[in-house]
Amino acid sequence: MMIAVMAVAALGLLGVAHWYLWRRLVRDVSRPGGGYRRTGTVLAFLLPALMLLAVVGGRAFPLAVERWFAWPGYLWMAVGIYLLLALLAGEALRPLLRRLHRRFHPRLHLDLHRRRTVATAPAPAAAAPVTVPATPEPAAQPPVETAEPVAAAEPAEPGAEASRRLFVSRLVAGGAAAVAVGVVGNGTYGVLRGPRLKHVTVPLAKLPRAAHGYRIAVVSDIHLGPILGRAHTRRIVDTINSVQPDLVTVVGDLVDGTVPELGPAARPLADLRARDGAYFVTGNHEYFSGAAPWVEFVRELGVHPLENARVELPWFDLAGVNDIAGTAQGQGPDYDRALGDRDRARAAVLMAHQPVTVHDSVRHGVDLQLSGHTHGGQLWPGNYLAELANPTVAGLERYGDTQLYVTRGAGAWGPPVRVGAPSDITVVTLASLRA
Repeated sequence: MMIAVMAVAALGLLGVAHWYLWRRLVRDVSRPGGGYRRTGTVLAFLLPALMLLAVVGGRAFPLAVERWFAWPGYLWMAVGIYLLLALLAGEALRPLLRRLHRRFHPRLHLDLHRRRTVATAPAPAAAAPVTVPATPEPAAQPPVETAEPVAAAEPAEPGAEASRRLFVSRLVAGGAAAVAVGVVGNGTYGVLRGPRLKHVTVPLAKLPRAAHGYRIAVVSDIHLGPILGRAHTRRIVDTINSVQPDLVTVVGDLVDGTVPELGPAARPLADLRARDGAYFVTGNHEYFSGAAPWVEFVRELGVHPLENARVELPWFDLAGVNDIAGTAQGQGPDYDRALGDRDRARAAVLMAHQPVTVHDSVRHGVDLQLSGHTHGGQLWPGNYLAELANPTVAGLERYGDTQLYVTRGAGAWGPPVRVGAPSDITVVTLASLRA
């Protein structure tokens, strides 16, 4: 019942938002019956429909069909968000723009002033009766009264004011469209270009001197699906291999689909090269399409899954836990299994997709947790919403004796767009306090 109520509320909000966009971008800037208004009205229904199909397409359609909805639907989602924000900002500018227009177009202002003067001027008072004095001859004439003048009719809405409103509406709408298209275009280029390398140094008290400078490549949220495919994976693999890391960690949300659909897109992961290998943990999106087949598939590619498990590397313990989303399927995180019997004198690095598990890591004596999931907010101002649900949205923070590093991820979910949260692959360099 609650899900149904939330769905109805979301659809209602979507409808109100698109009515506002139609009003400001179509109705207020066009003449009734014109081709622009007809086209804009059709798009006001078609674009949100494509967006809804893109959101539900992964569970309702095969990947080949989903691609037809994903590109236009998700791009409109991003463009619509920034159109809405820009138009709302434009509401505050409308009074100023009208005053500026009146100042720099005085003829229109004077015309408007004259029209209003005529419309509001009081009618002249009725003339007093005029009496002609009597004379002996001819006979006295009756008094003659002048007729009252007819008051000027109240004019309709002045044309100058209508022209001014149309000019301001078109200026605001055009500016909002330019801002939205520019922001989304730049954000789309950033995703399709591929993630950039980010370098972070993390000191660990228990790390031996011999491991000082050990480098871990951290990649998360690749999100292979109807938009990002094999070429995206290849860019990521080439970027990681270019820095020759000691270890590669793939921290969940690799895919949005099944192995038969997206296995070929993930296959370049077999080319990852690192001295101590590559490791993988599940994210919440793996459980949407079936995590077990993906675990086996990445194992075949030479990437080692850590399902609530631990491996003892020469200088520290590397552990991994399943994502919280696996709990409903009996495959949730098990910290006791992954970390319960380890030697706490050794440093421990934990792979866990969601940052919210950091408090479990603190209780189990983890020195460093590597996470993703948040995308850094992906679309500003989404970072403020992400802060409500995650202890850390991006970057390095300390919780007790545990440090948490959250990468913004290498891909994008939904719109292939990032604004204010560029994608990254992070090279975490471990530093020994004994060095």
